[in-house]
Amino acid sequence: MVETPDDSAALLQLLGTPGTAVFLDFDGTLVDLAPTPDGVRLEAGVIEALALLAERHGGALAVISGRPVTQIDAMLAPLVLPVAGVHGVERRGADGTFSVAATPDVSPVLARAQALAAMHPGLLVERKRGAVALHYRLAPELEQLCMQEMTAVVQACPGVLLLHGKMVLEAKPSATDKGGAIAAFMQETPFAGRRPVFAGDDTTDEAGFVFVQQAGGQGVKVGSGPSAATLRLASPRALRAALLAASVSPFKE
Repeated sequence: MVETPDDSAALLQLLGTPGTAVFLDFDGTLVDLAPTPDGVRLEAGVIEALALLAERHGGALAVISGRPVTQIDAMLAPLVLPVAGVHGVERRGADGTFSVAATPDVSPVLARAQALAAMHPGLLVERKRGAVALHYRLAPELEQLCMQEMTAVVQACPGVLLLHGKMVLEAKPSATDKGGAIAAFMQETPFAGRRPVFAGDDTTDEAGFVFVQQAGGQGVKVGSGPSAATLRLASPRALRAALLAASVSPFKE
């Protein structure tokens, strides 16, 4: 068995360097994955570490998630950060400005996913703004069926892209992704002019890795699997350890 490389030292150095813009995925990155989206839990000290890091980087720390912004806010309360939700469909800047991208009609996808879930109790449908996620973590034997059904309905929906994540199939607008969300932040204060670093764990994060590396920054893949990211951490626990360490370590000029 090949061990996952651990670039924690390199990440710690980046997090402790002035002029860094920090972007973090949520599920599978800040928190361990759970059987259902509602089952994830933040470890003690993570919110405090994020608050300290955000302050040290002049507010240039944002969460880039597939979850809606309201869910991220609830998970991180009382901390309020810049957030991109639903892969960039929703975005709240550091100044509090909230924007929503135009989205295609995903009602046919929602209907198909709900019909599948009605027939198979192990499936879970998550409805978002302009997107639909079908989770099969509790019924992995249904992966092929879910793929066939979701692929067929998405192909009939203009402007919709199907992403295959970790035990989830998500239909989302093809015009928005995490790379675009990070790019938008990088045009705004306090992110503009900084070196972006983005940590994520899934296929939905690859667009973010590509963008930050093209912009002179670093992508950090959390966990195993192929990735465009140049740095790698073994697990969310390793990422959390780096965040906690960076939040209390002196800056390296």
